[in-house]
Amino acid sequence: MASPPTDPRSRFKALLRKVGSGEHTSRGLSRAEAAEALELMFTGGASDTQIGAFLIAHRIRRPEPQELAGLVDVYRDRGPSLQSGAGQRRPLCFGMPFDGRSRTAPLHALTALVLISAGQPVVLQGGRRMPVKHGVTTLELFQALGLDLAGLPLSCVERGFQTHGFALIHQPDHFPLADTLIRHRDDLGKRPPVASAELLWTAHRGDHLLVSGFVHPPTESRAWDTLRLLQEKDVITVKGLEGSTDLPISRACITARMANGMSAERLILHPRDHGCFGPDPEWQTLNAWTLQAREALQGQGPLAASLRWNAGTYLWLAGISASLEAGLEQATACLQNADADAKLQELIAWRAAV
Repeated sequence: MASPPTDPRSRFKALLRKVGSGEHTSRGLSRAEAAEALELMFTGGASDTQIGAFLIAHRIRRPEPQELAGLVDVYRDRGPSLQSGAGQRRPLCFGMPFDGRSRTAPLHALTALVLISAGQPVVLQGGRRMPVKHGVTTLELFQALGLDLAGLPLSCVERGFQTHGFALIHQPDHFPLADTLIRHRDDLGKRPPVASAELLWTAHRGDHLLVSGFVHPPTESRAWDTLRLLQEKDVITVKGLEGSTDLPISRACITARMANGMSAERLILHPRDHGCFGPDPEWQTLNAWTLQAREALQGQGPLAASLRWNAGTYLWLAGISASLEAGLEQATACLQNADADAKLQELIAWRAAV
């Protein structure tokens, strides 16, 4: 039997053949092979032609759980690492599409402010505007509120997280290696499998509750299998707005919780039963969102019901509140007392002092 090739281009070609050979002969990579493929893409071991062919072939065939686990392995190994402080409550780590939002008004930045004002640490992740959606980013949302989190070294982000309970991992600043694949995503015009891996990865190391957004049911079941392989101990999957972790108020919220590798337990939440039912606010412009966001932080305006529902639900799921109803009451009180806005001002002052 011939020895496997050792030249990087030839080695990648062999991996490409496995995923791109057609309907009957294409087969999945092992976890180690998927990790090797991404490593070669990151480090220049594959040509642009090979990278484009691999990404689109992998998307068409659909990545398997062990392949996604291999991609996340590389993200964990090569990407940033964030630690909680001694005695710090375990964070909620949100996984949502890095290419942003373009149809519905984002809520996660405001939800995060309510959560951290209640003592629940939060880790968010994202990048600059990127294909395929080129939607508004988490960084832009906070910048619109006066909190500019761009350009911070990871050590500073970690200190801020341990002190104030909030961190934004910004890919261009903290994981530039992954940013090298953005141009390929633009050329392909489709989300590649690494976009699926982004939903399942968190830079936080240690005990946490991972919340991962999804769009289609097959994506959710694949996420469960992948996260079991990755030994994530506590996971919530959410059929959120545009694949995010933002809970809708226009329909029942389809969620599930998977703990300690056990089968996922389905949890359907009904905003109508808790006085939060209504249309999901549409995305207009960043300026319009900024005005609505400032109103929502005071418990008013078109985003208020959605924010109350999201913040209250996550306070309950995180264990801050004893029940969903108690979480909604706590979120309402937080907004009425301007606690979330006060936390925003605290973060702005911290950023100015860095």
